[in-house]
Amino acid sequence: MNHTTATLLFAFCLAPAAAGQPLQTALDQAVANTRADFTAPALLPEQLAVTVIDLRGTAPVQAHYRGEARFYPASVIKLFFLAAAHRWLEDGRLTDSPELRRGLHDMIVDSSNDATNFIVDLLTGTTSGPELPPDELKTWSEKRGAVTRYFESLGYRNVNAKRKTWGDGPFGRERQDMTAHPPARNFLSTNDTARLLGEIAAGRCVTPARSAEMLALMVRDPFTPKADPDDQSIGFSGPALPPGAKLWSKAGWVSWARHDAALIELPEGGRLIIVTFTDGREHANNRAIIPAVGRRILENLTVAAP
Repeated sequence: MNHTTATLLFAFCLAPAAAGQPLQTALDQAVANTRADFTAPALLPEQLAVTVIDLRGTAPVQAHYRGEARFYPASVIKLFFLAAAHRWLEDGRLTDSPELRRGLHDMIVDSSNDATNFIVDLLTGTTSGPELPPDELKTWSEKRGAVTRYFESLGYRNVNAKRKTWGDGPFGRERQDMTAHPPARNFLSTNDTARLLGEIAAGRCVTPARSAEMLALMVRDPFTPKADPDDQSIGFSGPALPPGAKLWSKAGWVSWARHDAALIELPEGGRLIIVTFTDGREHANNRAIIPAVGRRILENLTVAAP
C-alpha cells in the first residue's frame, strides 16, 4: 500500500461531522467545564486545544476544539520522528541496528532529547555543529526538512518537524538556521497529532507490524505509583482513566506548554484518542488540567458507540 492510499483510507473512514455531533457536544462541555474550574490563573481559550477520535463504532468519529491551531509540541513531536523512522526503515533509507532501536526506545519510553537528536540526524543526514556559510546552510536546512516534507506529502497540514529537541537550547548551525530559515520552532496541531495516533492504532502507519512496534513503545501504566510526578504514565492523561482501562501515550512538557497524546482502551472494550495541548507558563506545571479534560470527556461519552 502506498503513502497516498493509506492516507485516503484513514480519511475516508472518519465519519462526517454530523455523525460526530454527540461527541462534539461531549467535548464542548468538557472544555467549558474545565475552563470554568481553572480560573486562577484563567485558562484562556487560546491556551487550549483538544481533539477526540472515538474508535468504538464501525467508523472513527472525530470532534475537536481548536484542533487546527498550531502549538509548540514539546516532546509530542517525537511521535512523528518515530513514524518517519519506520517509514525510512521500510523503504530501505535507514539500516536497522541495535543502536537505532535503542534510540527509538529511549526517545519514546524515556522521552530522551539526546536519543531524539540522534534519530533526527539519521532521518535527515544532518548533524549539529559550528555555523555554516550561507550556501552550505541552505543545503543543510533543506535536508533537515525531510520529515516535515514527508508528512506534508501525506496531507498533514500543521506539522513542522524540523528542529531537534533541546535541554539548554540550540547552538551553532541549529541556532543559525532558526533565524535564517523560519519557522524557528517545531509545531503541531491536535488534529494532526490525533490523526497520526489513529493511524498507528489502526495498524495503518507504514505497515501493521511497524504500527504495532510503535505502539509497543507507548505503553503506559497509570495505576502504579511513580517516583516522578511528571512520569508520562501518571502526570498527564493517566489520572483520568477508570480502573481497568489501558493507556498508550506520548507526552510533552516544557516551561511554557504541557501536552499529551493518549490512546485509551476502556474497561468495557473500545478505544478512543484524546489529544490535549495547553499553552502558557502559568499552566505548564499544572498536572490537573489535562486529566480534567480527559475525565470529563469520558464521563460525557454516549453509552453506546456512535
